[in-house]
Amino acid sequence: MTATRQGNQAGLPERFNLLAQLLHWTMAAAILAMLFIGVAMMTSLTWRPRMLDLHQPLGIAILLLVIVRLVNRLRHGAPALPADLPRWQVMAATASHWLLYGLMFSLPLLGWGVRSAGGWPVTMLAGVTLPPIAPVDPVWYAVLRDAHGLLAWLLFAVVLMHLSAALMHAWVRRDGVFSSMTPAGLHRRYRGNPGSD
Repeated sequence: MTATRQGNQAGLPERFNLLAQLLHWTMAAAILAMLFIGVAMMTSLTWRPRMLDLHQPLGIAILLLVIVRLVNRLRHGAPALPADLPRWQVMAATASHWLLYGLMFSLPLLGWGVRSAGGWPVTMLAGVTLPPIAPVDPVWYAVLRDAHGLLAWLLFAVVLMHLSAALMHAWVRRDGVFSSMTPAGLHRRYRGNPGSD
């Protein structure tokens, strides 16, 4: 019995719906951009103001998108994983997905808190700012800034693991896990038996 059939029998979808796919790939591009923007902000004083102008609205956009994505995920569910996948891999996949959701939600809030505690507004567009969510306080600023930096590195590590697992499912196992999050053309290409063309 295939993983797809097991998912259907359990009432789970065969593939992620179109909204989930659009959100996944949009957020993947946004998060990769944020990681590089964050590094540029920390390493170049020249580029820092321009990078900060991108970093703030993009972070809030990710926060809004992850809320929509979580609601969509809870409402529509996710495809079943292959039955022959070892239990530890199933547990790791489940844990890493929820960790990603937690990081995508908490990092923008921490960044917003850092700006607030430092006494700076979060600027979305020229003349459009968000209200503070933390009091102006140097101690809070230091704590939130350190937490934001540490979780950003954790997000980078989790994204690398997620990408590695996705490529393993796409190129080695070819078990339909990768194709469940891709458009129809790639779905046809990356499903089937391991080693198939």
